[in-house]
Amino acid sequence: MINYIKKRLAIKIALFVNLILFVVICGASVFLLWLQNAHLEEQLRNKGVSQSIVGAKAVGQIMEEAIDNGVFSVKDAFDTDYQPIPKFDPPKYHTKYDAYLDKAILGVEDEFLLDESLTYAVAVDLNGYIPTHDSRFQKAPTGDIEKDKSENRTKRIFNDPVGLKAAKNEVKGFQQIYNRDTGEILWDFSAPIYVKGKHWGGFRVGISLASIKKAKLNLAFGLILTMAIIFAVSIISILIYVNWSLAPPLNELIKYAGGLAKWDIGHKIALNRTDELGQLSEVLERLHYSIQITKENLTKRT
Repeated sequence: MINYIKKRLAIKIALFVNLILFVVICGASVFLLWLQNAHLEEQLRNKGVSQSIVGAKAVGQIMEEAIDNGVFSVKDAFDTDYQPIPKFDPPKYHTKYDAYLDKAILGVEDEFLLDESLTYAVAVDLNGYIPTHDSRFQKAPTGDIEKDKSENRTKRIFNDPVGLKAAKNEVKGFQQIYNRDTGEILWDFSAPIYVKGKHWGGFRVGISLASIKKAKLNLAFGLILTMAIIFAVSIISILIYVNWSLAPPLNELIKYAGGLAKWDIGHKIALNRTDELGQLSEVLERLHYSIQITKENLTKRT
């Protein structure tokens, strides 16, 4: 019976304490998750802004150096007489400078993609024309329209509303939501490219919202796992504490109280504690004294 009471008490205490702990942990987890997600979004937003600015500056310098070295003229750098490249749908075009940029800026764009959070990094002129796409979307043409539309996007004109805003934008780190024609939804960041003091176009970098969602899920999983471990350790710790610290003195008090109920006053309780159990032992000791006096008086009368 004593062991049964001890086990029930241990379970009740553990359940009560851990119920409170569970509520606290859930509240803390939700807050921490919100905080981490906000921090993640802010980090990615700052990255998009900074990378677009760096890319715009680099491309502008490369084009100005080409002009200074006589590779092409300022007028050629702003060429918009797009020459169609046969047998492509969507259509592709050549300009007077695109062949040079294929060699000069491809490596620069690809350098940005070493950061896996970026989906693309491209320079576009004022009309949304991409003379040289990064290597990720400059795969060899296959003849499959849908596949090439997704994997070979170089030398196309992206004059959709988002594309044109990014191309004509003159704000550093301009952010938009981009519903790409491949079905992806991205954060698009752009910064203006200037060539010889004139606005040439913009440098665009994209961050997939799917990758952001995946990163958030990873954060959530890590946080939930951590909190679950803390909760499990807490349950085990409380059960151990109840069984090893509270159960022995409780067991002694129960035996002592049971003896008093049978008028067994032959021994005193030896429980040196200052907590609630210690207070209970003092009450039982006073009860023991009262029973002893009562028993002695009854004995005298008889």
